[in-house]
Formats: sequence, C-alpha cells, structure tokens
Amino acid sequence: MSGRFPQYLTVEQENELRAIANSIVAPGKGILAADESTGSMGKRLGPIGVENTEENRRRYRELLFTSDDVVAENISGVIMFHETFYQKTKDGVPFVKVLQNKGMIPGIKVDKGVVPLAGTDDECTTQGLDGLSERCAQYKKDGAQFAKWRCVLKIGTYNPTYQAMMENANVLARYAMICQQNGLVPIVEPEVLPDGTHDIETAQKITEQVLAFQYKALADHHIFLEGTLLKPNMVTAGQSCAKKYTPEDIAKATRTALSRTVPPAVPGITFLSGGQSEDDASINLNAINTFAGRKPWALTFSYGRALQASVLKTWQGKDENVKATQQELLMRAKANGLAALGQYKGDIKSAAAGQSLFVAKHAY
Repeated sequence: MSGRFPQYLTVEQENELRAIANSIVAPGKGILAADESTGSMGKRLGPIGVENTEENRRRYRELLFTSDDVVAENISGVIMFHETFYQKTKDGVPFVKVLQNKGMIPGIKVDKGVVPLAGTDDECTTQGLDGLSERCAQYKKDGAQFAKWRCVLKIGTYNPTYQAMMENANVLARYAMICQQNGLVPIVEPEVLPDGTHDIETAQKITEQVLAFQYKALADHHIFLEGTLLKPNMVTAGQSCAKKYTPEDIAKATRTALSRTVPPAVPGITFLSGGQSEDDASINLNAINTFAGRKPWALTFSYGRALQASVLKTWQGKDENVKATQQELLMRAKANGLAALGQYKGDIKSAAAGQSLFVAKHAY
C-alpha cells in the first residue's frame, strides 16, 4: 500500500491473515460457535436440568472439543468465550491445545455485549473497544488465530436508522482494525435480527443497506479485506410473517443481497443460523450454495444453536451420554459441511433437527 493511505500491516502480516481466513473457509468446512456467555449457557443448560456452574460449562465444552477427530473434516475453527478459552479437559489439557491437535483453529469472542444506543427507539450498539488491543495481543499469544464481534440491527417501522447502521458499522470496523494489527482475523458480524412481521423483500433491502454501510466503514478504516470474514444473517422473512418462503426464495434473496454489497476480496461468508432449526439452517445453506450465479466467496456456516440443539438434548448432563452426544455433533457438522458444498440431501436427522431455535431479541 502506498500513497496517501497509511500502511498499517506488513506484507508478512497480510499473508498470515490471508492464510488463516482461507483455512477457516476451506471447502466443506465451517465454524462451531461455542462462545455463549455465562448467562447464555444458563439458558442452554436450564432446559436439560443441568446447573449453570463453571464445572458443568467446562464438562459440556469438553465433550464438544474431544469429539472424534473426524469432526475436523467439517469444522475448521471454534469460537470460544473467554472462560472457555482458558479451560482444560479433566486430564489437564488446555482446550486450545485440544483443538490445535485436531487441526482446528481456536477463535475468541472479544466484544462485551450489546447495549442500548442512546437517542434511538430500542436500537443498540456493542461495547468492548476499550482495552481491546491488549486483550487481542494476549489472546494471540495464547493461541487464538481469529476473533468475533457481534453487532445487532433491528427491523421496525423506522428501524434500523442511519444512526444505528453508521454506529455499528464503524464499531465493527474499529474492532477489525485492532484485530488485524494483533494478528487475528476479524469475523465481522452485523446481524439483522429475524424478529418481526416483515416480508423477505424488506429483509433483503435492510440487509443490503446494513452491508453497504459495513463495507464503506471497512474501506474508510483501510481494512485488509482478504484477511477478514463476514458473518451475516441469511435473508429470511420475519419470524411472525404470515407468508412462508421456500429455501430457494431465501437463497435468491441472500445471494442477491451479498452480490450487491460484499467485495470479491472477502474470502468467505460464514452465516449465522439466526434461530433457524438445525434442519432449516442446513437446507437453506445448501440452497444458497446451489443457487445459480457467480459466487466469488466461500459460503459456509458459523453456527451455535444449529450445531448444538441435538447435542444438548442428547447429553442431559450425563457422562454415560457423552459418546451419543458427540455423534450428534458429528452428524450436524457433516450435514453443514455438505451444505457448504451444495451437496446436502436433507437426509441427516438428529435429535432436535426440526426444533425451532428462535429466541426473541436474541442476545449473548
């Protein structure tokens, strides 16, 4: 980079970031989002009768991370919460080391949660920029190779506003800059929530607006796009919309929105599941990949609930269920790995595959 723009990364730094990003979105692979906060884990464990203690959270994450090595064929990386990042197996092996030994890339959630955006009608922004550079440097030293930061936009009569789109785009851009300076690939997540009665056309329009604001902000901050990943929502109608849409409708709206806004320099798009059932998340990802037209980026998954609903239902907090539980994770990982290649036939059924995972105003 030359001229009037500052060169904030060396060629070596750019090459490292590019290599990490490309590894995460290798063909047939995606991300396990195991970055639920302590409070969110309580919402996962409560329904299966498991107390939300640090030890139970550790036991649960251990069964995820110690699944058969074949899981790495479809899961390239794992996003962790701070607590999880520094936990160990019952035998004393750090989780980061467990993942590295399987050939999976450790990642870390670095935002500190959604907070109200003053001067708006129930809109929000995300906090955590203070001290972020120091935290990223430490995470990198301790084995992390990528990071995630989530911002949230809501569709309403007058929302999202210009203020909310601008604020959240710039917060994500500043986060991305700090990550790249510290050797972490930033996953940029501007999530348009599925809450509401809006149709798919409205969702597509808003998603396009949000992503346009986002890539303008990334350009303004001179972000090295080849060393980033995008984690957007699929374009779906609001959860309370009376009209029903097919996977092909969702694929068309999603691919159209992305093609209008996301530069080809971005290596991959790792969709969030957005409260879809495990089945729907896989089927819709497959439809997005098989939709006709140019596709300059890898289109894959970064799922939390859509990889873990059957896992939790099977586990029930019991050690004797661990093997069966891990098999559920392998099945869902395989389904989504195939979907990322456009090869999923809808024939992999797990314990909670059809269960809706929607949570109103979803927060971590």
